[in-house]
Amino acid sequence: MAIIVRMPSVLAGASEAALANWLVKPGDAVAVGTPLAEIETEKALVEYAAEQAGIVGRLVLGAGDNGEIGDPIAVLVAPGETDADIDAALGTGAPSAPPGLAVPPSPPTPPTTPPLPASLASSAPPAPAALSTNGEHAVGGGRVFASPLVRKIAGERGVDLGAIAGTGPNGRIVRRDLERWLAAGATQAPAPSAPSAPSASVSVPALAGDAEHGTVRDDGLVTVVPHTPMRRAIARRLTESKATTPHFYMVAECVVDELLALRTRVNQTAGVKVSVNDFVIMAAAAAFRDAPEANVTWSDEGLLAYSRVDISIAVATEGGLVTPVLRGVDRLRLSEIARQAADLAERARTKRLKQHELEGGTFSVSNLGMYGTVEFSAIINPPQSGILAVGAARKQAVVAADGSVAVATVMRCTLSVDHRAIDGALAARWLAAFTTRLESPLGAII
Repeated sequence: MAIIVRMPSVLAGASEAALANWLVKPGDAVAVGTPLAEIETEKALVEYAAEQAGIVGRLVLGAGDNGEIGDPIAVLVAPGETDADIDAALGTGAPSAPPGLAVPPSPPTPPTTPPLPASLASSAPPAPAALSTNGEHAVGGGRVFASPLVRKIAGERGVDLGAIAGTGPNGRIVRRDLERWLAAGATQAPAPSAPSAPSASVSVPALAGDAEHGTVRDDGLVTVVPHTPMRRAIARRLTESKATTPHFYMVAECVVDELLALRTRVNQTAGVKVSVNDFVIMAAAAAFRDAPEANVTWSDEGLLAYSRVDISIAVATEGGLVTPVLRGVDRLRLSEIARQAADLAERARTKRLKQHELEGGTFSVSNLGMYGTVEFSAIINPPQSGILAVGAARKQAVVAADGSVAVATVMRCTLSVDHRAIDGALAARWLAAFTTRLESPLGAII
């Protein structure tokens, strides 16, 4: 009997997800645990594995398309089963399609509209395209099938989907089709609406420009760029953090001349290139060994104390900030920290991280020194208790203990702390330990 594979819930609270890539094709035999597809979440790609064995009979949802949680995305069949069995399992009752193409349900017949009197017909505005809930877009008496996300974007930008050729299953218009059409510069103004009374609101006209990111024209007008799921997730989490976590901040000035000299020597002989940020991560992990009471997070039941140091590293990507986690940093050699950090950063920028690599972590490090930022304060990543914001290393005058003045390379580090879990004295002790480890990095390596 044909088995329907449905869109999984890979992210708590999500109502839909995007199918990024298929890892199988019609005719492939799969066993339990065989990866079927990559499902795109807000910040990562998650491999979805088969829960039952069978042969891939049909791929219902196209790569790059969105689907509601629980919607059919594929059908597995047993040997000997045909397209008719697939149609029966899907409940379409429609003629079969070639393997790999989905057969959408027969659309309901749209209600007829009485014709306008001849005197009014010539002056009547054109009827807007009608959208239905099953992915059907009625245009000029014909029907075009499009994904829910495409219909939403098309409605916002006033795009007539009848002008776009779909490359998805059964000719369905998917997001890449709409993006390609927009990028080609083909724009369609939305249907005119009836005049209305003046109001205090000001409309912002749609502008030509980059279909993905939007542009600002020379005349100063702007266009609204729809939020991506990642941007919404960032906004939600950071708003939650600032609203519910009592932040306080401490700043340390670290003299890093010895660190920079050691880094130069290490990179002359090591098989992997070590960055300044790798030394920062190593020093942060060592500081938790010196002040283990700070390796805690807040919960309503009590403080959660951790025996291992897992540090999230902030990585800037095209879509926004992601924070993959380095596990057990307090037990890693500097070269291993460098190797793992580089791997996570590269996969973060290409959206190849797995969901579990973004979860957990007891502390975060965010470094903007490579952009020339001298000092900044970072927002804590819940439910963690702290984040270290690292600025650029710059030459400046430093007064020694004996009163002499010398030029040294100084890096400002700002610690943001959750006051519910960590008091000021403990945070100061941790920051002092971090400063010592960073200014004398050889001790942390040994």
